[in-house]
Amino acid sequence: MKFLTFLANQPNNVLTRALGEGKRPFIVAAVFSFFTNVLYLALPLYTFQVYGRVMISQNQATLWLLTLMTVFVFFVSSAIDDFRARILINYGVALDQRVSGRIFSGLFDAAVRGDPSARSQALRDLDTFRQTLTGVAAAAFFDLPWIPVFVVVLFLINPLVGMVALLGGFALLALALMQEKAIRPASREANDAALKSYSFTEAALRNGEVVRAMGMLPTLGAAWARHRAVTIERGAAAAEASNLYTDLIKATRMGVQVLVIAVGAYLILKGKIHQGMLFANMILVSRALQPIERIVGAWEPLNNMARAHGRIMNLLENAEPPVLATTLPRPTGKLAVEGVNFAPFGAQRLVLANINFRIEPGEMLGVIGPSGAGKSTLARLLMGIWRPVNGAVRLDGADVFTWDRADFGRYVGYLPQDTELFAGTVRANIARFRDGVADAEVVQAATLAGVHELILRMPKGYDTEVGEGGVVLSAGQRQRVGLARSMLGDPAFIVLDEPNASLDAEGEDALMNAMEAMKAKGATVVVISHKPGIFRSADKLLVLREGRIDLFGPKDQVMARLMKPTEVRAIEAGR
Repeated sequence: MKFLTFLANQPNNVLTRALGEGKRPFIVAAVFSFFTNVLYLALPLYTFQVYGRVMISQNQATLWLLTLMTVFVFFVSSAIDDFRARILINYGVALDQRVSGRIFSGLFDAAVRGDPSARSQALRDLDTFRQTLTGVAAAAFFDLPWIPVFVVVLFLINPLVGMVALLGGFALLALALMQEKAIRPASREANDAALKSYSFTEAALRNGEVVRAMGMLPTLGAAWARHRAVTIERGAAAAEASNLYTDLIKATRMGVQVLVIAVGAYLILKGKIHQGMLFANMILVSRALQPIERIVGAWEPLNNMARAHGRIMNLLENAEPPVLATTLPRPTGKLAVEGVNFAPFGAQRLVLANINFRIEPGEMLGVIGPSGAGKSTLARLLMGIWRPVNGAVRLDGADVFTWDRADFGRYVGYLPQDTELFAGTVRANIARFRDGVADAEVVQAATLAGVHELILRMPKGYDTEVGEGGVVLSAGQRQRVGLARSMLGDPAFIVLDEPNASLDAEGEDALMNAMEAMKAKGATVVVISHKPGIFRSADKLLVLREGRIDLFGPKDQVMARLMKPTEVRAIEAGR
């Protein structure tokens, strides 16, 4: 019964603190539950008065007065239930506002670490957790403490009636525990297989062009179907076991109610209780056993909530906690890489080892080397995306990884090897979706990147919607818009990773001019490429081989050593 214990002994994080802040609304909801359960006693009292008083006296005025009073009580009870639901819903909204942003940033922390668990499922998990915690299923727990109260009332009416209700409650509880034990393994396996199939589908859709071009749909479909088959088979097994126990629980509850009526009739015949208590007993025992049946009915949502909570806690545990950092001035662009070693998530060996170099403000560094040498890894370290295992990357003496990301982002530009745009307009993408960026700044960045004229030829110019992932644009257009995005705000430091990979001759000329313009403005520029020709304006060159610096120094000196035809061809070929 994991969902009854999963909130105990939790680490201190934003979700645990948000749950702690929920004590007050849950206490208020519990108080409201007190009043609704007390008011529920109006129904057995009503039946007792009708059958024990009105039916004997034949007094219609008393009947209608009792009826109006009872209806009024239940309207009040419904209003209290509505207030209780509103309190829980509002708390759910507050919890989401407190936690969702941290989960969103945690997803990106996991993604840049290469953690395979980093996917949007975490946000769906938060929705599942929040909706169940504050929904109808969890509301049944507020009525659980009232089970012994109603059982005690039944004992006060007659110990035999109370004993039947008590034994019936234990029988229902035993069946509920047996149900949970029976469905837990199959339900967990079905849930895990479902997550794998969703993840597999998302990956296949992201590579839809490759799948269609190379006829991979049947083979990928077969792989997806294996995950789906496990989901369906184990889900069906869990559903069959759950339905069996649900039917047994329902039959047991109905049997207990029938037995209470039979015992009540027997006691009336023996003159032990008033005849008006017959239906009152039935109503009270139904209310006493109702929370157990409601929880059993919500068993799967409650278990899903516990599993979702576990995945969220795992994400938050591994995420880098936000650090309050002092706002630093705009850097001049002095870059120092000091003894950097790095191994990505799950790797068994270093991808970069003992990386040391410096470049001064306004200099351009070209980074060249064969595929797998660690060039893109170096780019991510320079941008503070990844944390080195040892050493540090410093910009004007400050560690780029610990620099406040929003603050750091205003001073730097980055064009990754695979340029992705976000659903929105060209303008919004160049402006990095920031508020307060003037049109002139966007146009200036586009002009600097040599893409202004290209944008004006688009259907709606800067207001053209690029679609999900920039699908409306060609690869070259996406790369050029991405270049403009990296140049927004005249960055002091800019890293371009294979910026000419998808460019035609016109685009490559525009790129060369943009790099020279950035250098002329005093920016420190790092350009990574297989093609030595792009380093026309570079001051220094760095050659990486197998994760280590092979050569570093002034461009002319390094190029002279690289001018052996076999070396140049090997590097251009990515070997």
